[in-house]
Amino acid sequence: MAKRYFGPALFTFLRELRENNNRNWFQVNKGRYEAAVRDPFLQFITDFEPHLAKISANYVADARPTGGSLFRIYRDTRFAKDKSPYKTVAAAHFSHKKADSGPAPSFYLYLEPGNVFAGAGVWHPDAATVNRIRDAIVDDGEGWRQASLCQAFKGMHLFAGETLKTPPRGYDPNHRFIEDLKRKDFAMVVPLTEQEACTATFMDRFTQAAQAVAPLAHFLTDALGLAW
Repeated sequence: MAKRYFGPALFTFLRELRENNNRNWFQVNKGRYEAAVRDPFLQFITDFEPHLAKISANYVADARPTGGSLFRIYRDTRFAKDKSPYKTVAAAHFSHKKADSGPAPSFYLYLEPGNVFAGAGVWHPDAATVNRIRDAIVDDGEGWRQASLCQAFKGMHLFAGETLKTPPRGYDPNHRFIEDLKRKDFAMVVPLTEQEACTATFMDRFTQAAQAVAPLAHFLTDALGLAW
């Protein structure tokens, strides 16, 4: 049976947090955060697990409040110029079970007022990981072509992240996938909306989006020597 997880209260809380990003306000409104954001998201993660298992048995939906799939609301401000203590988004990552052992792709759900999306890929990898992915693209061009096209989802899926301005050193500047070889991030997103996130069919929509970008996650998983 269809179930609604998120409501307008989630986005209202995040909008207000954006305007009141301080510890006093958050402590007064912590109950709202738990009721409108944290708890519904943890339930969503729990219920997504069987859908994720059908995509890949090696990716994990971990509904622990701390250390699991849900990103912390607290920002690490130790080395940041912006000392705002809280993130103004709610997000989760569904990572490979070997992610603690090294670089690995993830599936993502990102909820921010005016910016909701699903996605998959490797975000801000180190240089060695980037080169492993680039080498895999060179070695299996047809596999990359199919993975990068992915399955259409409402006609929309697009790459995100940073790209080099010039071809990377050691790679053919005339390679047919040179624009992909120039990527520094290998992630694809499927744009969604606040309205969709607040419906009882959102689990199905997110699952469909994850399935749409699964070919990219599969290619990257293989490229990094992990089991799909």
